[in-house]
Amino acid sequence: MTTHAPHRTAHSATSRATDRPGDTSPFALALLLRRAHWRAAAAMTEALRPLGVELRHFAVLIVLVDRGPTMQRDLAAETGSDKAGIMRVVDDLERMGLAVRKTVPGDRRVRAVEITPQGVELFDAAHVAAEPLAERLVAELGPGEPEQLTGLLTRFAHPAEGEA
Repeated sequence: MTTHAPHRTAHSATSRATDRPGDTSPFALALLLRRAHWRAAAAMTEALRPLGVELRHFAVLIVLVDRGPTMQRDLAAETGSDKAGIMRVVDDLERMGLAVRKTVPGDRRVRAVEITPQGVELFDAAHVAAEPLAERLVAELGPGEPEQLTGLLTRFAHPAEGEA
């Protein structure tokens, strides 16, 4: 039995996803965003490490600062986590004194997670620690480009209703 390699044309060779600058494949944007995410996540991880928390913990703290007390199922949806994963993260945050679970009035089975004053202090300290790393991330960009990039990514990540 013989197998045939797919026929390669000049077009198919140039349209393959490579993750390199100049990639014109249909995957180019997604691959570029993935690489940018890895770079930004590495910088955030570096900023958070001395504070004793991981990115997954900080993602929950961001939601709690933004929304106030939040039910665990909503935290899972907001952070892209599953039920078991969010329970582990909230357990960690409780153990560290950064968040507490509280009963929701009217339904003792449901728990809302609330950031503690210590959690707010850590949240603020993380922003101070991240400042030089954030500046390093955009050091190669020209004047006004960091703001332009932020604007474009905001529109991309939060499309107008009906455009998603």
